[in-house]
Amino acid sequence: MASKILPVLKLTSKVAVAGGALYVVYDSGLLGSSQQGTEVLGRAKTAIPPAINEWMKYFGMEAQIPALPTIEFSPRQAWNSGVRTTFSTLSEGPTKICDYTSQGFQYLKDLAK
Repeated sequence: MASKILPVLKLTSKVAVAGGALYVVYDSGLLGSSQQGTEVLGRAKTAIPPAINEWMKYFGMEAQIPALPTIEFSPRQAWNSGVRTTFSTLSEGPTKICDYTSQGFQYLKDLAK
């Protein structure tokens, strides 16, 4: 009986954790526009260090937390850069293949002489 319940319990807990993480991401605004993502990043930068200090005091640890590194990255500027790069590569693909094919044929003709 227990051997049949354990896999179901494991699956249920995994689905609950994944669903909870997705809810938190959606509720915080990370799945929205780049403006919302920038706002969430700013809120996280201000909220995380005090929370870590509070937990360290709660557990009785006194360690120095290094300062957060400055990120020279703007989500607004790089929002769809991967998509743009992918489609530009795909649009240049046939031209590049033709060029490489003609270069290969020319190389084989030169070898045959």
